Amino acid sequence: MSKKSPLLVKYNPIHKKVPVLIHGDKTICESMVIVEYINEMWQLNPLLSTDSYERATSRFWVKYIEEKSHNTWNVFCNTGEKQQNAIKESLEMFKTIEENALGENNILFGGENIGLVDIAFGGYSHWMEIIEEIVGVKLLDPHNFPRINKWIKNFKEVKAIKDNLPNRDEMFVYMKNARERMLASP
Repeated sequence: MSKKSPLLVKYNPIHKKVPVLIHGDKTICESMVIVEYINEMWQLNPLLSTDSYERATSRFWVKYIEEKSHNTWNVFCNTGEKQQNAIKESLEMFKTIEENALGENNILFGGENIGLVDIAFGGYSHWMEIIEEIVGVKLLDPHNFPRINKWIKNFKEVKAIKDNLPNRDEMFVYMKNARERMLASP
């Protein structure tokens, strides 16, 4: 977002970026901080296990995804050597997740119900195929990443996710135009 609204600056004066959750008179910033807040406020559908070790493991994977996800964005935003390096780093991240975070029989990261790690990795379920199409690179090949592809299918079939996914065609046009603007700017 190149244009920052006064409202955004008011509610997130530190980073001046979305997302921002305004709950009553409280402002919460940063994606996963917001998700953890929601988890604590509305405990009907918990996103974290009651088991300390499982909570720690979930937080580890969330942090890993947050630290590494910029590489996939760099595949989208760059060309040439920078893009090739980002592709390599993205594939390493996916391999690590494939081999260490997703169990063979898990429907989702935490088993059968959406958890914190599913939310953190959730963006990959819908926009990754659009990035691959725009850039012309297949990162999440089903042969190389069968567990991730199974997870994507399962995640997108959850009613709350399916009912709220953005329109793919509109997202494609928006992202294609955004990439063209990014690559055109000095």
